[in-house]
Amino acid sequence: MRMPRGLRCFLITADVAMLAYWLISALACLAVITLPQAAMYDGYGTPHIDSWNWSFAPLDIAFSIVGLMAIRADRDGDHRWVGLAIVSLCLTMCAGGMAISYWALAQEFSLSWWGPNLALLLLPMVWLPGLIGTNLRSQAQ
Repeated sequence: MRMPRGLRCFLITADVAMLAYWLISALACLAVITLPQAAMYDGYGTPHIDSWNWSFAPLDIAFSIVGLMAIRADRDGDHRWVGLAIVSLCLTMCAGGMAISYWALAQEFSLSWWGPNLALLLLPMVWLPGLIGTNLRSQAQ
């Protein structure tokens, strides 16, 4: 089984965008670049909120790397792409869900932050049921 084109596009888009986000965040943290305050999340630049944001880095980077590994495995004809994609999509949902939970609890609603995080939370559900079913069937054989 090959990776569905839509899943490949989602993984590439989400994973590359997330790695770019963290690269830009790191450059801003190191004062190499300056980000416009109006484009950032509420509380940007305050130690507590910035720490909250940086607490996502390991999870975000993990789902990005595993997602790119899934794409590579599929390209190489390695059936293990299915398991890698499942892990990546689950981590992606966790990251999106955690961010949405925070913004909801903080009662802060900004489409520029809710939109991408809702996509991270919900879009993996398009592919996860099929991938999990495929993985279970292949293990039963």
